[in-house]
Amino acid sequence: MGYGDDLLITTLASKIKKQNPERQIIIGDAKEQRAYHSPIYDNNPYISDCRNLKKTKPTQIIDYHTRNRPYIDYKYTTNSKYIWRKFKPQPGQLFFSSEEKSEAKKIVSSAKDYWKNNYSKNYKKIIFLETSSTKINSRQFAQKHKNLDWGEYNWINLINKIKKDYLIIPSVHQETKNNFGIFKPNKMSFRLACAVLNETDFFVGSHGGFGHAAAALNKKAVLYFGGWISPETMAYDFHENIYFKHKLSPCGEFGSICNHCEEARKSISVNTFLKYIYKIS
Repeated sequence: MGYGDDLLITTLASKIKKQNPERQIIIGDAKEQRAYHSPIYDNNPYISDCRNLKKTKPTQIIDYHTRNRPYIDYKYTTNSKYIWRKFKPQPGQLFFSSEEKSEAKKIVSSAKDYWKNNYSKNYKKIIFLETSSTKINSRQFAQKHKNLDWGEYNWINLINKIKKDYLIIPSVHQETKNNFGIFKPNKMSFRLACAVLNETDFFVGSHGGFGHAAAALNKKAVLYFGGWISPETMAYDFHENIYFKHKLSPCGEFGSICNHCEEARKSISVNTFLKYIYKIS
């Protein structure tokens, strides 16, 4: 599962831990009695590290894994297409270390220096931006993420329209593009990127892990949902969720490149994104 999935379960874990403070709460497959660790759970006082449990304390596993996610209708899902359930996600929880907070502040400070060196006016707001998934070219997940993607051309056009008014700090990973003409920090982990997001005003990007992180950090966001998944399945009320309303939406296609998702990319304009960015800023 992705980091967004890991964030989704943190609120339930904290509720169970508060009701049963003596228990070690872990996440995994209850039937197979196998737990997994995620960086999302680091520093979380409600979730124990499954790699370092105490034998003297009782343990409770929350049954949550790739074959048991509450927003997927497994009865009708196929080997190439997800069928979604209506689901109301609750904002998760992230707990940063002092080192992560400090490093995030340094990155934001460098971004502000970049602005001062390039512009003579003040920026309106600080935007944390994600334009491409780390899995966009992976052997297993590429087709899904390409269907969900808004497209590099659209992102370039959007950035060019706002980069002289907003200080943009992008997430940087192995799939990040270099042709946006904005401040670019060094490559950073997902956790550090979230710590940087916490220092900004709002998030702009596609539905995914950072959207869930923005919700966990109580940050506003403008999110591209396209036609792949519906906001009725995975959206937060305080986010602006851009959806392609079409008879084939939400398609959930992950087995092949989807023509309907390409139509969504072409139909959702840069001006649509601008409208929502201006609204929340």
